[in-house]
Order: sequence, then C-alpha cells, then structure tokens
Amino acid sequence: MIYVLRHGQADLNKEGRLQGRRGLPLNHYGIQQAESLRDEMMNVKFDYIFSSPQERAIQTAEIVSGMKAVIDPRLDVFDLGEADLRHREEVSMSGPIPDPEVYEGIEDINGFMKRVYQFMIELEAEHRTSDVNILISGHRCTTGCIGAYFIGEPDDGNLLKYSSDNGRYNVYNFRSNG
Repeated sequence: MIYVLRHGQADLNKEGRLQGRRGLPLNHYGIQQAESLRDEMMNVKFDYIFSSPQERAIQTAEIVSGMKAVIDPRLDVFDLGEADLRHREEVSMSGPIPDPEVYEGIEDINGFMKRVYQFMIELEAEHRTSDVNILISGHRCTTGCIGAYFIGEPDDGNLLKYSSDNGRYNVYNFRSNG
C-alpha cells in the first residue's frame, strides 16, 4: 500500500498564504496533526518513507512513521516563484497555478508532473510485486499529482482535487501486482 500524506499545518497555511519552497516548518497544530496521524496509523508497519525536501514534509513523515525519511527532490513542492508567500486572494492565477506571465520563476506544470511521475514510475518498478507499505510525505500539489498518477489526470487539469487536507492522507495500490 502507498500512503500519500500531506504535511501538517504551518503558519502560512493558517494565514492563507501560498507556501512553496520558502515555506515554514510545522506549527504547534501541525505537529498535533502529525501526532494524530501517527496514532491513527500505529498499526501500519512502514517499509519505506519518502519525503519532499521541505522541512514541514520531513517533520510530518518522521513524526508519523518514527523513522528517518529518504528525501527525494522530485517530491519537492511546486515552485511558486515570486508568488511564494503571498496571500491567496492577492495572487493572479492561471488555472490552479499562479500566472507565469505575472510572476517570475513559476515552475512549468508539465515539468512538475513529469518529475513527480518519474519518481512514482521508479517506485512502482521497484516495488509493484512486493508486499510493502510505503509512506510518501508531500504537499497539496505533490499529493494531488500522485493522486493523478493513480486515478488519471482530471479533465480540467486541476490536480489539486486529488490532494488531501493538511495532516491527512490517501491510500493507493500499484496498478498491477504482476
């Protein structure tokens, strides 16, 4: 089973700001969310723990699992460029992402999806025939992209609909076991 969890709350989530690569660690409530997840998932023995390089994702993975996370840059949050840290309501959007014509440094959505999918393809190639439990800790965008990997890309292109709330998770199985 693949447990894909979104990091617990950080102050920027609470403030309604976009939180990208300049984000903050978990706040007190975010730590409580991770501890609640740990208690909820205490009967799951994780064989592998992977995380985004962002501190809030690493903290969540390690609190939940009690293990050291393997950091993979392909799980990093979508780069929001100049829109990072801005209040959501002030950001000019182009679909589900900040408008790259307004803000410099916005990551290409196709490149983002490619890197997350590449991680998942390699993970699946290595473990699809194994009976293992894998925890992946990430962000709204990465957990949504992983959801699209398993469910299929939504017609409207909005991967975020497959994400979970802060401190929550989704469970998936690899496509084939043979």
